[in-house]
Amino acid sequence: MQVFDGIISDRGSKYAVSGAPCAGPEEAKALIKTLCKQKKFAKATHNTWGLLLADGTPIKNDDGESGAGMVILRMLEREGLYDHLIIVTRWYGGKHLGGDRFRHVQDAVRYYLDRL
Repeated sequence: MQVFDGIISDRGSKYAVSGAPCAGPEEAKALIKTLCKQKKFAKATHNTWGLLLADGTPIKNDDGESGAGMVILRMLEREGLYDHLIIVTRWYGGKHLGGDRFRHVQDAVRYYLDRL
């Protein structure tokens, strides 16, 4: 699994992005569990993720960051990247970001995709 930590910081919130090849929902859960073995990621406010299976089935989890999973799925679809899990992690900094949080999720996913 590739992990890029501390890539975005805004009003106290910090973001990281991680990802790995993944063949299904059970493997996705195992990968997220592995990531959360690192105390820092286990304590994160949100570990939002998306996975687009080879047959086109979308799987996502917003983890309390409403709508963020769909942002990840749309970017995977546009990129044509299947069977690959992307996780965007956010540590809440005490100030609401409003719509900027979606831009940060997009920027985090773009950062990851540019390094594949």
